[in-house]
Amino acid sequence: MIETVSDLSRLREIVAGWKREGLRVALVPTMGNLHAGHFSLVMLARQYADRVISSVFVNPTQFGPHEDFARYPRTPEADMRGLEDAGCDVLWLPSVDTMYPLGTELAMRMHAPGISDVLEGACRPGHFDGVCTVVARLFNQAQPDVAAFGKKDYQQLAVIRQMVADLGFPIEILGGSIVREADGLAMSSRNQYLSAEDRPRSPEIRQTLLAMRDGHVGGAGRAEIEAEAARRLQAAGFAVDYAVLRQPDLTEPGADSQGARVALIAARLGNTRLIDNLEF
Repeated sequence: MIETVSDLSRLREIVAGWKREGLRVALVPTMGNLHAGHFSLVMLARQYADRVISSVFVNPTQFGPHEDFARYPRTPEADMRGLEDAGCDVLWLPSVDTMYPLGTELAMRMHAPGISDVLEGACRPGHFDGVCTVVARLFNQAQPDVAAFGKKDYQQLAVIRQMVADLGFPIEILGGSIVREADGLAMSSRNQYLSAEDRPRSPEIRQTLLAMRDGHVGGAGRAEIEAEAARRLQAAGFAVDYAVLRQPDLTEPGADSQGARVALIAARLGNTRLIDNLEF
């Protein structure tokens, strides 16, 4: 039976008890409105730990002034049921006051230089500062040995890995595979905002990523691959923020460089902004 906790002293009491028993603790941070992708992270975390905590907190510091914080869907009861079915032990439901006891204006802020300033960071200034700030607080609150994040938010995972390495958090970071709908669309809480007209067009993001991979494998240049990806998405009705080919650390590959690549796309379809990526 999952326990729902909103008091920090109670959370710490539970975690301290587990650690006295020598149990390994995992954390799965979320903003709620959970779907199969989130639940897969709980199941992944369970493979690396004896107990799993999942947090549900819609973090105000990672939303920009014109973004969807107010309308971000909150479904705590459904989230609790899904987490319990996935094998979560504790649902951590902190309030804004618990997370930011001095208020968001006086809150200490985190920043990961370099990696948080490109792509999503350039499109959404300050976003990753808010992500790092809340994740560092969650790490402090839950004291996990392991934490799981989804690879759909590829850059977020990279930023968190950098923060953990730089600050010496004694936490193993797991990256969970992207979970997709039957037509290839990456699962996201924002998919529900797609209109009936736009939803059938949304898998074009996945198809474009596959075409970017095929272009690279076939020897096409990066500039050509990126330009063709943007043209393809625009022809399908997307407004493109970026469609790029990068190395796993998100730096631009040299003309003759070899090795792993990741294609990343962020684009709007109607009023819904979608992101996806493909590693190869």
